Amino acid sequence: MAKVVDELVPHPVKEQLPGVEYCINSNPSWGEATILGFQHYLVMLGTTVIIPTIIVPYMGGGNVEKAQVIQTLLFVSGLNTLLQTWFGTRLPVVIGGSFRFIVPSLYVAFAQRYFFSFSPSQRFISTMTAIQGALMVASVLPMLLGFLGIWRIVVRFLSPLSAVPLVTLVGLGLYEQGFPLLAQCVEIGLPELVILILLAQYVPGFWSFKRPIFDRYAVLLSVGIVWAYAALLTVAGAYNNTPLNTQLSCRVDRSGLVSGSSWISFPYPIQWGQPSVHVGEVFVAIAAAFVAMVESTGAFIAAARFGSATHIPSSVLSRGIGWLGFGMFLDGLYGTGTGSTVSVENVGLLALTRVGSRRVVQISALFMLFFSVLGKFGAVVASIPLPIVGALYCVLFALMSSAGLGLLQYCNLNSFRTKFIIGFSFFMGLSVPRYFSDYVITNSGLGPVRTPSMWFNKMVLLVFTSPATVAGIVAIFLDLTFARKHASSRKDSGRHWWAKFRYYGKDPRSEEFYSLPYGFSKYFPSV
Repeated sequence: MAKVVDELVPHPVKEQLPGVEYCINSNPSWGEATILGFQHYLVMLGTTVIIPTIIVPYMGGGNVEKAQVIQTLLFVSGLNTLLQTWFGTRLPVVIGGSFRFIVPSLYVAFAQRYFFSFSPSQRFISTMTAIQGALMVASVLPMLLGFLGIWRIVVRFLSPLSAVPLVTLVGLGLYEQGFPLLAQCVEIGLPELVILILLAQYVPGFWSFKRPIFDRYAVLLSVGIVWAYAALLTVAGAYNNTPLNTQLSCRVDRSGLVSGSSWISFPYPIQWGQPSVHVGEVFVAIAAAFVAMVESTGAFIAAARFGSATHIPSSVLSRGIGWLGFGMFLDGLYGTGTGSTVSVENVGLLALTRVGSRRVVQISALFMLFFSVLGKFGAVVASIPLPIVGALYCVLFALMSSAGLGLLQYCNLNSFRTKFIIGFSFFMGLSVPRYFSDYVITNSGLGPVRTPSMWFNKMVLLVFTSPATVAGIVAIFLDLTFARKHASSRKDSGRHWWAKFRYYGKDPRSEEFYSLPYGFSKYFPSV
């Protein structure tokens, strides 16, 4: 009878995720950390290549300009990652380019004043300097909210219940970058997905080793195998007579990055020229910065979970958003063409490898800096076919989403209040952005909001096409207003579990994970 009772006991709540091999402050050997750091670098390359590939042609640039923007974005991402892991949240997160800044960049690129340039290269320079100015001004928003502690006040309203839709849809909201990207070349994308799942989930169960190999290095092994397979198909002439789009997706020699890259190049501030500022473009960039702040907050919470740390104190989250804003300022200063956010795919990689070491991510930042300078070598790795990247996203974005679902352990799932808030926020977080996106597609790029101010229309479009932002706003509003005075509402939301982490220093583990290095903590006692 006792055994039956034990089996019926529910799983206990865990404030720190068990099963993580290396937490934030524990480190693998230097050799293993270097390999894992390169794996993080490999994963973040997808977004680093996709964003310039989308925006640079509309700006008037070719393969040379695209390669320069990718090198610059790599360089600044390395700097931002080091700053975030040293002085920001101190979490093992990679800071990379954000898809949410594609709309502001294209809004600038489609401005009528740039169509009268004498040459595409001149148009590219003019567009880039305008994007730089918009990013530099927009970066003031997260820096003010973060460093002044205003964001700290905002995130204190978060409970585990309202954080579930926010964190989950940070990953699920990027579903368009998963299988649709894979399906651009199924013959290499699908094998990558199958091999990755086999190596990471099935093979370790059949073959046991003293040290984890296949699951920890599944990304490197699977990408190496399928990349070689794609190269073999290319050399064998499998795509010689196929349409251009198929060749661009499937062949390993059509990215144009190797030919466009220089052997050695040092990105430097204001390399494209003096930034210019236009008010409407600044407002659109500010909307993108706000969305990046919201999504990065969810990614920070997930990274803390996968790094086997306790929940992030509000002040530390605010500090991280401040440094994220500084990263956006560097994006504008150097000219990356996009703003910064927490790399969602790298958060998913923490879960796949079960290694949450801060040192590993810092080593990946050194790889970013190294390959951004040695352009030809970095271009070889960056020319991996995008369907392979799409297959990686299918797994890594899903793992990121699972961090949000894991927060349900703090909530009362037998409460109808809980069920309504979760269900309604999830549904609206998926339905509203889909409506806005479909409206744009069927109405020649115009959104449902059509005021005389085009910049205002784009601001609304940016906010409401972000699933995480919509779901997070809905969930927080409902959690704060629906049956707020009921005696069980606070406990049903799990708010009491995070009470000790609202203020830095209430839990001794916060100092262990989030204290600043080099003695800086004594100069900032409140954080």
